[in-house]
Amino acid sequence: EFIRSYYFNKMELARFSSSVGKFVGFTEFGVKNAANWNKDASILSRMRAQKETYCVNHVQNKYAAVLTKS
Repeated sequence: EFIRSYYFNKMELARFSSSVGKFVGFTEFGVKNAANWNKDASILSRMRAQKETYCVNHVQNKYAAVLTKS
């Protein structure tokens, strides 16, 4: 799962979760931003593609590193 969180003053404003597939806001400001980001298909597709970039391509390396240490 790919999660990108946005914080300000140690408070989480909004988060993109690949399992949900959209942004979710946690404060009034975060909800407004999440709604705007969810309207833009290019932002959503970019965030979904980052799951492939970060998670799928690196999971085999991380999994192999854990197995060699146990």
